[in-house]
Order: sequence, then structure tokens, then C-alpha cells
Amino acid sequence: MSGGSEHSFEVRMKQLRAGQRVNSRVPVAVEWEENRSRHTAQGWTVDISPKGCLAVVPQGFAVGQKLDLVNLVNKNVSKATLIWRGHEGRTGWELGLELQDPPEDFWGLDF
Repeated sequence: MSGGSEHSFEVRMKQLRAGQRVNSRVPVAVEWEENRSRHTAQGWTVDISPKGCLAVVPQGFAVGQKLDLVNLVNKNVSKATLIWRGHEGRTGWELGLELQDPPEDFWGLDF
């Protein structure tokens, strides 16, 4: 039997993943503050949606981490929250990122 927090996480993931998604490899960067310094890691998306993306980045973060997500194709930037972290593969961590009030043209696509 799963606990309440697991259940709410599953519901949130289903809602997030239920929208339109497009398999698309978009080069992205994640930026964050740590020890009063700005850090950047570059990766790419596996799929994108108006609400977020699944990305592979060579840096692991804790779920709940606040990041800036940069679309390296059009240089659009959005605040994002890490809502899921998958396994670490040869090329990096799988990260489920939820965009926070992104510009309408963040991905440069109409969904």
C-alpha cells in the first residue's frame, strides 16, 4: 500500500504527462545557484510539452530543486522545478522538469 505522498506524486506525474508531448531532442542548459556561484550544465530533451520536459543532463539534483531552463536553440529561459529524477545513464541523469510560467514560445512550437 503506498503512502499519501507517493499517491499525490503519481497523480501529479499523470497530470503533467497527460498533456500533449512531442519527442524532440532540443539542446538545453540548466542553471542554478550553489555556494554563491552560478553553475550551468548542458544536455538535451527526450520529449517536450507546454508544461515541461524530460531531459538528460550530466548533473544530478534533488527532487524539488529550482532551476533555470535555457532552450539553447532560441535562447528562451524559464524557471523550472525538478519533479522527477530517473536513473543515471552513461550520458547523464534523466530529469523531469516542470516549467513555471514559461513564455508561450519557449519551445518554438505550437502545441
